Amino acid sequence: MDDPWLTLIGLGEDGPQGLTSTAREALEAAEVVMGPPRHLALLPELAAERIEWPVPFVDGLPLLVAQRGRRAVMLVSGDPFWFGAGRAVARTLERGEWRALPGPSTFSHAAARLGWPLEDTPCLGLHAAPLTRLRPHLAPGQRALVLLRDGAAVAELTAWLTELGFGESTLHILEALGGPRERVRSTTAAALTLTDIAHPVAVGLEVAGDGIAIPAASGRPDALFESDGQLTRRPVRALTLSALAPQPGEHLWDIGLGAGSIAIEWLMSHPACTATGIEADPERAARARRNADALGVDRLRIVQGRAPDALRDLPKPDAVFIGGGLSEEMLRHLWTTLPPSTRLVANAVTLESEALLTRWQSEVGGELMHIALSNVTPVGGKRAWKAAYPIVQWSVTR
Repeated sequence: MDDPWLTLIGLGEDGPQGLTSTAREALEAAEVVMGPPRHLALLPELAAERIEWPVPFVDGLPLLVAQRGRRAVMLVSGDPFWFGAGRAVARTLERGEWRALPGPSTFSHAAARLGWPLEDTPCLGLHAAPLTRLRPHLAPGQRALVLLRDGAAVAELTAWLTELGFGESTLHILEALGGPRERVRSTTAAALTLTDIAHPVAVGLEVAGDGIAIPAASGRPDALFESDGQLTRRPVRALTLSALAPQPGEHLWDIGLGAGSIAIEWLMSHPACTATGIEADPERAARARRNADALGVDRLRIVQGRAPDALRDLPKPDAVFIGGGLSEEMLRHLWTTLPPSTRLVANAVTLESEALLTRWQSEVGGELMHIALSNVTPVGGKRAWKAAYPIVQWSVTR
């Protein structure tokens, strides 16, 4: 490896005394040391120039690049590549320009205090992300370790959990782990009264309560989605996701996004999956945005516009779902522009759209499936089957 000019040092709350000899040598040889005021205050006297890292974090990257040519140290918390600054540095600098000397992460300290195996415990960095990313993990008996911004964020977390019906959950509030200010206190979400929670803070969460847990299988309950009626219903949604067959890292176009349920469940299938929803109606686009945010997949990208025009500058997908706006023009555009191996799934309700899919299937292949669903409904004092509109689903690989 080339001799790097930048060293990222994972500093704990105990300051330099917890560093390896290699990290100490890097500090002593540095011409400039950058980091947040909290970390810089832990250092002894050094010959190096000290530069406080600004807020927001991205404003510090130009300052970092400006140190190129000097021996520089960047102080970070614990492991820089676990919800830390390492990702941004690796994107900004060439590989040979930097090296990382990680320390124990806050997650490692928290697991050691609580006796929770890290391999079985979801770990989320929510100090700069919405609390709703925790939503898929909220099921009675489950645990999670969560990094939070400060004491106010802990109060927001408890209020949110209580509103969702998980106020009985136990919160282990872990402050300044690994240093002289370390403190661990426990409470329930609904009973939080602490007003002196110190930064940096993490929470060990043990979920309890009668809130609605999100099932792990596709075809989540319709009640989870805010809708004006433009919603792919649960059984059809499960069949549609099965046909779309999401794989880790794949990208979906959801054309005619509606309430966003297909794209949202696609994103729920794996954290590396991505999706773009195209919706012409601004109210529906806003509703889909709320649904995605509330269910913990705020990474859904929504483009307000009408296909195929709205598709032209989008990154190419691995799969496409047509939930609205099905037409000859739409299919012709997709078939001539999509890359080979792209999977395409379309659902038809009307006779006209069914005829369109039937013709296309006869011309280019794929599978047609007729979906007929009925539910029990009262008829006087008895019961009978009430049929929903049948759906024809076409699935094909370009």
